[in-house]
Amino acid sequence: MASQSEQAPTDSIKKEIVIIIGLCCLVIGFLAGMLFIILFKTPADGGVAQVATGQPPAQAGKITAELSQRLLQLELEVQKNPENTEAWTNLGHLYFDSDQADKAIAAYTKSLALAPNNADVLTDLGVMYRRVSKFHEAIASFDQAILANPKHETSLFNKGVVLNYDLKDKQGAIATWQTLVNLNPMAMAPGGKLVSELLKEVKDGK
Repeated sequence: MASQSEQAPTDSIKKEIVIIIGLCCLVIGFLAGMLFIILFKTPADGGVAQVATGQPPAQAGKITAELSQRLLQLELEVQKNPENTEAWTNLGHLYFDSDQADKAIAAYTKSLALAPNNADVLTDLGVMYRRVSKFHEAIASFDQAILANPKHETSLFNKGVVLNYDLKDKQGAIATWQTLVNLNPMAMAPGGKLVSELLKEVKDGK
């Protein structure tokens, strides 16, 4: 039979092992909890509809070497030929793509001074105004686009977005999207949701 002096170190080691195992379990549990929160956290914006446009999504200010070269070429072109409407429009598109809203607004304004009734350019101008929080100017641009082309679906959708989410004009948004749905019952918002479904949600106060 072992003496007490022989058992003490063994008992001490066992206690240390139990403590280490317990600490490991706590660490694993903490990390698992953090992973769960990261994976299942609800987006902060609540999934608000994004503006639909004819242009690709902005590149968050990223300007690649190729894009930089194209920008330089068009900037030189409009300096040499300031009456080149297409060059101003394409320059606006490149500024749009590279998230340079103020420069895009200036280029689109030049384009529209030369060709005032281009509904697509008016709509892109409105989107850029929204990006810099000039919501009333955005609405004015969309209205001009709709005046130029009453069946312009993109401008109608965008106008509804600004009215509903930015200006908090629920009734104005409902009227605008209803016009769009009347024109095209299958009109779709970004992400594939039918505008008619969005319209119902707004009417129901969701």
